Amino acid sequence: MEKKNIDWSNLGFAYQKTDYRYVSNYKNGAWDEGELTTDDTITMSECAGVLQYAQTVFEGLKAYTTEDGRTVMFRPDLNASRLVDSAKRLEIPAFPEDKFIEAVAKTVKANEGFVPPYGTGATLYVRPYIFGSSPVIGVKPAEEYQFRVFTTPVGPYFKGGAKPITIKVSDYDRAAPNGTGHIKAGLNYAMSLHAIVTAHEEGFDENMYLDAGSRTYVEETGGANFLFVTKDGKVVTPKSDSILPSITRRSLVYVAKEYLGLEVEERKVAFDEVKDFAECGLCGTAAVISPVGKIYDHGKEICFPSGMDEMGPITKKLYETLTGIQMGRIEAPEGWLYEIK
Repeated sequence: MEKKNIDWSNLGFAYQKTDYRYVSNYKNGAWDEGELTTDDTITMSECAGVLQYAQTVFEGLKAYTTEDGRTVMFRPDLNASRLVDSAKRLEIPAFPEDKFIEAVAKTVKANEGFVPPYGTGATLYVRPYIFGSSPVIGVKPAEEYQFRVFTTPVGPYFKGGAKPITIKVSDYDRAAPNGTGHIKAGLNYAMSLHAIVTAHEEGFDENMYLDAGSRTYVEETGGANFLFVTKDGKVVTPKSDSILPSITRRSLVYVAKEYLGLEVEERKVAFDEVKDFAECGLCGTAAVISPVGKIYDHGKEICFPSGMDEMGPITKKLYETLTGIQMGRIEAPEGWLYEIK
């Protein structure tokens, strides 16, 4: 498919309508066959479950043009299984994993002209989601649902390079013990909005959330997992039942072990340890790794030896290796790249 006439190199990280999206409806206990449509609008009851009780879950993944010209998605099978886990927790009927992969592949294929060319730094962001569409006035699950997938071309998360950011330790809690922090639900992100707006007003880029039970262990930010590097080169990632299992983080852990030969620990990380780490990063779909230069803790600053000018050396190796895999410059583990044909 011929590429659209877009200034790829100057794309921001924002929504831009593309030609097609995928829609499937759940009614009378079953999902229908689903179809592609050019209609980007949604019509539903004013009393829909999603509007009254935030009954919605979503995913985020990307499609890329590789160095040899193929269009690929990165590990969509993990997005499919995570969406099932999220749906079950909110009493939403799970969308079948095989149909999920088929739906996102169809949507990317139909919008292949919007997949940015290799080397532009841009990608096609893919957003699958499910929401309760039938009327609900009592506090209970909806009876009908809609699954949709849309795409939008986005530029690199960082303009001019991945410069380290400054974050603050939040006074708010992101997720409760035994709550919904481990799933990708819209309500989790709604809870973080006031905290991130406040952080931005105070001059910070992001928040660090501590565990709600004791406020002594590192959890995550509003939309990314943490990754630390010790002074002797060990990679450490926090482990908790209320952290979202990031696909990017899981991939970086594999890359650290199998490609770079690094020792990795996935464990509870006490906030008191953070000052002793050499590097810190936030990992997620949007930027792969966002390097952190400083953490502000109620009047005290934690400054990492990697500094505020560029990524630390190990963080940089992890970033370059994973993006090399995604773009086809480095051989990918089996099953990591799903080719659109």
